[in-house]
Amino acid sequence: MKISKKDALMWFEFFAQLPEDEELSPKQEEIVYATFAQIETVVEHRNSMLMSQIKNLRTLENRTYFVGNKDKFPKGCRSCLLGNGLGAIIKTNKCNLDCKFCYNYGQLEDMPPVGEGLWEIGGTKFYERDIDLLLSIQNKPTGVAYVYLEPFMEIEKYYSVIKKFSEAKIHQHMYTNGTLATEETLKALGEAGLNEIRFNLGATNCSDKVIENIGIAKQYIERVGIETPMTPEFFESFLKKKQAILDTKLDFINCAELHLNENNIYNYYGENMYISRGGYISPIWSRELTLKLMKIAEEENWDLVVHDCSNYTKFARGLNLGSKEGKWFGASNYSCEFSRIPYDVFLPILQDDNFKFLSEEELPYGYRPGELFF
Repeated sequence: MKISKKDALMWFEFFAQLPEDEELSPKQEEIVYATFAQIETVVEHRNSMLMSQIKNLRTLENRTYFVGNKDKFPKGCRSCLLGNGLGAIIKTNKCNLDCKFCYNYGQLEDMPPVGEGLWEIGGTKFYERDIDLLLSIQNKPTGVAYVYLEPFMEIEKYYSVIKKFSEAKIHQHMYTNGTLATEETLKALGEAGLNEIRFNLGATNCSDKVIENIGIAKQYIERVGIETPMTPEFFESFLKKKQAILDTKLDFINCAELHLNENNIYNYYGENMYISRGGYISPIWSRELTLKLMKIAEEENWDLVVHDCSNYTKFARGLNLGSKEGKWFGASNYSCEFSRIPYDVFLPILQDDNFKFLSEEELPYGYRPGELFF
């Protein structure tokens, strides 16, 4: 069913007004899926046009796209997409910033603590002394990542744990907004054995202090890069400070396609949204900005990798993880992050006269207003 934009808008205005506990009929669900397919087809077409302009676009076994020096492709991403997954290690439940794209937006004061002296690994609580037991029993992951929320809030607690995983020859990377890092703490992380550190440069709109810390990190840690959601604000500020950023000699830029959840989606209300394979909901400009940045990087021959960490990449990641976990054929953890689709966030794109469906048909009998109830 190639629903017209006019009919899609009419129905979505109706769906957006329904009570939260009212479920759609099967035919109404067909209309929803048809609308999402129409929007996604246009988005894919636009992205394909942008990708066709990148002459040396590379793939990692067809699981993601990148440009640049393949030797600098982050090993943490290889672990995620080709290895046996990426183990999350959680310790810190606090952050010193409040970013509107954060998945925990509005909840930062309510994040539960892991527990005094405890670390969360694979959803299980461990004391540091238990890590030797864990490593002696279970298969070692190809990589682990220190996530949630800002590790430099209590970075001194991380060194000894990092050293344990380093001695076990497990690749480790860490995420940070970079504002609290110092030369002393970055050096200590490198000495402990941290392999890779990723700065969310978009969290500070490319602050000079964080750019400086990226350069300092490069002196002590093997691989240093940027990982940040691609937003118009980040894209603009990055280009303004491009040379200073490149002068740090960083290894990679992971351009994450911004996908939204119930906490942060209304920070972007009014933007044109699409839903990828019925899973992640994203503003359509996010991946477009990534592809534009990749084109610039290629044309200017930057000596690093620019990685298109898109919804497609996340989809491939889920399939890889399902395979490595021995799940059934086709199993994946990729799914929609909403218990109920927020139909109202798709009204702007359906109201946008500049966003046109590639082909349209009249609704078949039984799918027009009034007919669904007979």
